[in-house]
Amino acid sequence: MAELRGRTKQEPPETTVGEPPNLLPVTGTDTLTTPTRNPTNKKLSLLPLIFLIYFEVAGGPYGEEPAVKAAGPLLAILGFLIFPFIWSVPEALITAELSTAFPGNGGFVIWAHRAFGPFCGSLMGTWKFLSGVINVAAFPVLCIDYLEKLFPVFDSGLPRKLAILISTLFLSFVNYTGLTIVGYAAVGLGVVSLLPFIIMSLIAIPQIHPHRWGSLGQQGVKKDWNLFFNTLFWNLNFWDNVSTLAGEVEKPQKTFPVALFSAVILTCLAYIVPLLAVTGAVSVDQSEWETGFMANAAQMISGKWLKIWIEIGAVLSAIGLYEAQLSSSAYQLQGMADLGFLPKFFALRSKWFDTPWVGILLSTAITLGVSYMTFTDIISSANFLYSLGMLLEFASFVWLRRKYPTMKRPYRVPMRLPGLVIMCLIPSGFLIFIMVIATKIVYLVSGLMTVGAIGWYFLIKFCRSRKLLEFNNGDENEDEEG
Repeated sequence: MAELRGRTKQEPPETTVGEPPNLLPVTGTDTLTTPTRNPTNKKLSLLPLIFLIYFEVAGGPYGEEPAVKAAGPLLAILGFLIFPFIWSVPEALITAELSTAFPGNGGFVIWAHRAFGPFCGSLMGTWKFLSGVINVAAFPVLCIDYLEKLFPVFDSGLPRKLAILISTLFLSFVNYTGLTIVGYAAVGLGVVSLLPFIIMSLIAIPQIHPHRWGSLGQQGVKKDWNLFFNTLFWNLNFWDNVSTLAGEVEKPQKTFPVALFSAVILTCLAYIVPLLAVTGAVSVDQSEWETGFMANAAQMISGKWLKIWIEIGAVLSAIGLYEAQLSSSAYQLQGMADLGFLPKFFALRSKWFDTPWVGILLSTAITLGVSYMTFTDIISSANFLYSLGMLLEFASFVWLRRKYPTMKRPYRVPMRLPGLVIMCLIPSGFLIFIMVIATKIVYLVSGLMTVGAIGWYFLIKFCRSRKLLEFNNGDENEDEEG
């Protein structure tokens, strides 16, 4: 969209056949300065962006253990080898193309709006925002779960609740201090949390018995496919969340594809190398492969010092995951406000740190509200809502290629339309499977939230038509609706 450079709101750009009219502004980029953006604020460079994406998705091999418990070593290893190719790579390719074609903090909201109109854009925004903040709630819980191994007082009761509350508020304040700080903190957190797994994997080499990799699990232990697939999905999704930060990235058209593909490689290696090391070197009862078992395995392989390091690394990883995903949720709300999907005050930024404080505050409040659910219910609810959003995202990607075939795309997935359809159908089938095996409570929670999302769209439409609240770009959205 280089043609938009230098134009003002009063000068609508000319369009050519196959190129979309600029009904939505590109938010937060160098080409547009809005009242909510400080143009002198430093932007994200390549290395911090790689580690922010890494923490959006993984944050290390913490949490992959239940896959072994659910289906045995062989299927867990195959899952983490194959699943990235049928899920992570397609999602990263789509994110690279659409983030560079529509570089703004609205991310996937812009994509759905351009493809199918404002209703789908609003629905996409609500699904992805809710799945994001529900997912964020898992990380303070995960952090306290590891801390309780060192400090048993956090096991239950008031101390545990206070620990979750204080850690959530503190981490949200760190997020408030700025995305550049969060980005470089992610680099440090990533290195420190990965280093003990690298050391453990090297020490484990002489102890590995390759025949253990071929085990389908203990005889008589029933496969738990719900746990297996939800574990894979939760550990390898959310690649597109970083699209909501596109307006904060230095030269996004060049930086995004490189950062995404680098993060895919880093994430896959971070999962598969420790998994091969531990399943090959340690023989324990299959039921012991609970979340956190990697720390116990480190003690068996090397000693208690490495177990403590991995437990500390788990806490640091949870911090990185929280910061990265809270940033995406907060900047998504700011982008939606800039685009007119939310009232204007959602786009307000801090005078001191230039961060979207309203988005951070609302995201933190919802996160606190769901942080006392069980870890399994948090993951399952986030997965279901995320699946709904991803089905709409795949449809938007294919439809935008058909609708605007000649539109300039700085990065373009090297496939024709039939190939893109096949690329999207495979992960779509998996998404439907994840939704089918969901529990009744997940259906109930997700159904109520979807009804709420539809009601929210019509409420916002009513407020805009009656001018009850102030919106950005109201005229453009009304034109699009008409």
